[in-house]
Amino acid sequence: MSEYILEMKNITKTFPGVKALDNVDFRVKKGEIHCLVGENGSGKSTLMKVLSGVYPFGEYSGEIIFDGKPQKFKSINDSERVGIVTIYQELALIPELTIYENIFLGHEIKKGNFIDWNETIVRAKKMLKKVKLDINPTLKVKDLGVGMQQLVEIAKALSKNVKLLILDEPTAALNEDDSENLLKLIKELKEHGVTCILISHKLKEVISVADSITVLRDGKMISSLEVGKDEISENIIIKHMVGREIEDIYPKRKKKEFGEKILEVKNLSAYDPNLGRQILKDVEFNVRKGEIVGIAGLMGAGRTELALSIFGNPKGYRLKGEIYVNGQKKKFTKPKDAIRAGIAYVSEDRKGNGLILIDDIRNNISITNLKELTKNGFVNENEEIKVANEYKESLRIKAPSVEQKVGNLSGGNQQKVSLAKWLFVKPHVLILDEPTRGIDVGAKYEIYTLMNQLVEKGMSIIMISSELPEILGMSDRVYVMSGGRMVGELPIEEATQEKIMELATN
Repeated sequence: MSEYILEMKNITKTFPGVKALDNVDFRVKKGEIHCLVGENGSGKSTLMKVLSGVYPFGEYSGEIIFDGKPQKFKSINDSERVGIVTIYQELALIPELTIYENIFLGHEIKKGNFIDWNETIVRAKKMLKKVKLDINPTLKVKDLGVGMQQLVEIAKALSKNVKLLILDEPTAALNEDDSENLLKLIKELKEHGVTCILISHKLKEVISVADSITVLRDGKMISSLEVGKDEISENIIIKHMVGREIEDIYPKRKKKEFGEKILEVKNLSAYDPNLGRQILKDVEFNVRKGEIVGIAGLMGAGRTELALSIFGNPKGYRLKGEIYVNGQKKKFTKPKDAIRAGIAYVSEDRKGNGLILIDDIRNNISITNLKELTKNGFVNENEEIKVANEYKESLRIKAPSVEQKVGNLSGGNQQKVSLAKWLFVKPHVLILDEPTRGIDVGAKYEIYTLMNQLVEKGMSIIMISSELPEILGMSDRVYVMSGGRMVGELPIEEATQEKIMELATN
């Protein structure tokens, strides 16, 4: 009997104008944690969608053998029936339903023609125990944090008698503690015979859990590395991913000269009427011209709430305090006011709030500044296409044309479109909220390089990030938030991960 639970042979998948997978061979041993890595657009998600039946048999060429048997999956149900379950980065839970309803949704426990809710709750408790989640299964999913929701998704997978669990960027939206707990759980599932395929851009995590690592690049399988047999390090994986060595993931800036204070916030407090509590308390900070200011803090510290309060308060918080732009006191009642004053905000949720996924690159870029493209009440489409192409080239957005729908782009290229959209308004201050979340090391390097180029030209950047190495690698100054307050300011020469965490946990 084969030692491999999965063999995918000569898998080729094409989209109009793009060969997403080019004769890919991919094999996974029984009971291992197999990490799949590669730049955005390398074909990782496409390969997993072929495996899980999202792209059914007939829409690709090649062969899938699972558990010793050839498979021709025509739907997700077909792959789940044999024990393949995928958990995507965007969780597929229904917020208004309870935990137990979500766990058994689609494969309900029935007594005759009716759902046996008592048995459903009993079995849900057993599934939650398996994922080390001590919580009442009658709670609604909307009342759980992201880390707990991720565990509910895994409990849901286990309830389907999973043999092969595919996890797509499972820690992208988690804090360090939740990430550590999840990776520990994946190792425990391995001990109980569950094989895992883990897709991740966080190479430290990959190295900490992997038994094998497969690297894809431009739709091709570049290498397959085995722990204990092959030499494995972050630099080696990066070289396979991008086709070259990246000496320093955080590129050095040519010059660090700062001008006057371009943005100053004084005694800013915010009350969220929906939550019924204060979310910002007497926050003070400033940004100088040509400076990258990093804002660190744990999840829930108030970093995004601060960004939204400055960017015209789209959530309708009750605000007190003062905002100065170029020394002039401003009052922003809507994002349009902030944009006019030269402030732009790149959302942490590019799919939900940052982009129109069903629209093309051209319209996503131009939408923020149509006034510049309009004459006599009509948009000059030729000029619009020209502008979009200029940003496509300068930001190296990988797409056949600017007519490509944004929803069909990889995460890294979507993020570049999101950046282009706000660069088109030519801001003085650019707020980047988790600018590299869920994107690969090559795309990160390109975004960091772009950030350096922007501040060298005189723009100022506020960077909110949960990744402390990113904060330390890119910032000129670091502010730390905790509990809605600004609890510390560190010049980059004095900032360390330990000092930041000490302040963040006070």
